[in-house]
Amino acid sequence: MATYYLAVDIGASSGRHILAHLENGKIVLEEMHRFENKLVEKNGHLCWDTEHLFGGILEGMKKCAAAGKIPLSMGIDTWGVDFVLLDKDGNMIGDPVAYRDSRTDGMDVCVSQCISEQDLYAIAGTQKQMFNTIYQLMSVKQTDPSAFDRAEYFLMPPEYYNYLLTGKAVNEYTMASTSNLVNAETKQWDGELLDKLGFPRRLFRELKTPGEVVGNLTDEIAAKVGFNCKVVLPATHDTGSAVAAVPANDDDFLYISSGTWSLLGVEMMTPNCTEESRKLNFTNEGGVNYRFRYLKNIMGLWMLQSVKRELNNQYGFGEISDMARAAEIDSVVDVDDMRFLAPKSMIDMVKTVCAETNQAVPQTVGEVAKVIYLSLSACYGKAVRGLEEITGRTYSRLHIVGGGCQDSYLNELTAKSTGKAVYAGPIEATALGNLLVQMLANGEFNSLEEGRTAIANSFDVKPV
Repeated sequence: MATYYLAVDIGASSGRHILAHLENGKIVLEEMHRFENKLVEKNGHLCWDTEHLFGGILEGMKKCAAAGKIPLSMGIDTWGVDFVLLDKDGNMIGDPVAYRDSRTDGMDVCVSQCISEQDLYAIAGTQKQMFNTIYQLMSVKQTDPSAFDRAEYFLMPPEYYNYLLTGKAVNEYTMASTSNLVNAETKQWDGELLDKLGFPRRLFRELKTPGEVVGNLTDEIAAKVGFNCKVVLPATHDTGSAVAAVPANDDDFLYISSGTWSLLGVEMMTPNCTEESRKLNFTNEGGVNYRFRYLKNIMGLWMLQSVKRELNNQYGFGEISDMARAAEIDSVVDVDDMRFLAPKSMIDMVKTVCAETNQAVPQTVGEVAKVIYLSLSACYGKAVRGLEEITGRTYSRLHIVGGGCQDSYLNELTAKSTGKAVYAGPIEATALGNLLVQMLANGEFNSLEEGRTAIANSFDVKPV
């Protein structure tokens, strides 16, 4: 009888349950459930609907039981930087505010009064982004300082759902590394930094690593879903899981984890927290086996997703891509402009920025999409050149993994802008990386390298 493993992969627009088992050394995947994720407005802030998301997690687990495919273990991965504070009884303090909310406006000034940007980067090596956890926590300190007094636990999204499943409050390294509060050298929370910022040390627990067991389901949860299993920590940050699944075992590749965000980088065994790196705004995030994900965070397919949603989903992504390919416009915008983070209208914002920069203003859906496509690929090319400059290396190929690797037009533009041999796949990289860590924990593979080889042999990886 097959041994099953369950990955619960929750992104900005949806969550899904992917069940896996091995057949003749190959990894076989089966999607068991998919559920929507979206931001909701609550008390004047953009928030996550945590009750809906946890309901989706339980519903997918019930479907595994109904199919008679009981996982030996399960792991949850999500986006980074966000968090909840819980009191000693496990009740949420405040709302689960999302990173696209504006509460962090001006919080970099407050943080800089405690520590300079240069000194902060030398400690954590995290690129400055206004939605980083450090700025979100500073907002809490400024607006509701008593929340820290009432709080017992600081948990990031997958850690919160692990807590609801097991009753165990555990912080995980790869997720924590997105917070701007982890020392890149020690790979633990930086206590002195927390003290300077006025964030209580007691909220931040010892960091666990991918492969460690959180615990079994509580009796209540087991009764609801129809089985019990271990909850294992994957790389709980979704990019950490996606990069673990890149089908390559040498050191001559770059990667893009392509989805709502585009994460473009390399794997390194040591962090780069130099001033040069800070100025180029690269980040050092934790990966499986303490491999650093040295990368640039790029706005990504969020821009196209927003256009599609703004048009009431009347066009599919394939249709939008075809219209962009046919459009004749060469305007390019800076996709890292924070105005693209959560505009009321993505279409209007693209037009506004084109007008401000004295470029042709797109009028049709195809032209708007063409500007986004050209802008993304141009940003990828710039990031690759920056990476090669700072690492002193030239890389021969670029692996695009994740759902965005299905966009052939963007892949072609990326190959042109970077000058690299580009390979697309696997599509389910995030879930695969999650599952790979669970399989490693159970001894299915002897090493990350062996698991990556199995991924390469199990799924199509296509040259562009």
